[in-house]
Amino acid sequence: MAPTPDDTGTAREIFDRRLLAQRRRRALQRGVEGADFLLANAVEDLADRLLTVRRDFPVALDLGGHTGRLARALNANPRIGRVIRADLFTADPRAPGCDLVVDDAYPPFAEASLDLVVSVLSLHLVNDLPGALIQIRRMLKPDGLFLATLPGGDTLFELRDSLMRAELEVTGGAAPRVVPFADTRSLGALLQRAGFALPVADTDRVTVRYADIFGLIRDLRAMGATNMLVERARTPLAGAVIARAAEIYAAEHADPDGRLRATFDLVSLSGWAPHESQQKPMKPGTAKMNLADALKAFDAPDVDGKRKPD
Repeated sequence: MAPTPDDTGTAREIFDRRLLAQRRRRALQRGVEGADFLLANAVEDLADRLLTVRRDFPVALDLGGHTGRLARALNANPRIGRVIRADLFTADPRAPGCDLVVDDAYPPFAEASLDLVVSVLSLHLVNDLPGALIQIRRMLKPDGLFLATLPGGDTLFELRDSLMRAELEVTGGAAPRVVPFADTRSLGALLQRAGFALPVADTDRVTVRYADIFGLIRDLRAMGATNMLVERARTPLAGAVIARAAEIYAAEHADPDGRLRATFDLVSLSGWAPHESQQKPMKPGTAKMNLADALKAFDAPDVDGKRKPD
């Protein structure tokens, strides 16, 4: 997400990055089995996408990919040479081979030093996403590739709705409890703004089912993904609010068998560092037929006087 300007035009921070680092470290230390199921889904999809790219990448960067799952997938691709694994904030004790620990908001790589940069479920929590994307494009060699997966759109909308309504009912007010997620169109526009060529953004919706709201909250804690908004409430939710949220969630977001749905929109981004060999749109005025003539030709009757089929 990009920072929101205040009335003075100064960028306002959305995420408490220090708290994010603390929760990431705590989650890695606990090492809950299966807590990386979203990461596993995103890495598998990204690895499949890379297999369709018919070119070599001598140096690739796994930016912020804890557990080593993404680095292993990159190493398994025969077209990728050296893989640099840069863990976010702290080295994952379960995944040997970390090359360095970085803050993905400020990746410390030289200009035009990488052929491929990949980030999975990390960049959505930087305060200046446009700036981070510009830095990533700068790090790529001409015709280098950037791939990323970010939660977007309606991710956790059921949880956000239930918590907000419950808190309003019980206390008369509500604080933000679920982080905001950008939609697919906005993320694609950010790729263009950062100067990437041939930008693409698409979404895959993943629905996870739980016995109750508490199972979902436990998984979010195990991921280190609970609320780290700067404007979050500093006191824990009252038990009455949580109980009411559980009731609302069960009443409005359950399947016929009683299990609760949790939505995760996984937005896949891809963009290339500009290079003269890439396809480019035609310049204005170079078309051989104008739009009006093209439409007339398409709408012309057939030789027997009948309208051409669509």
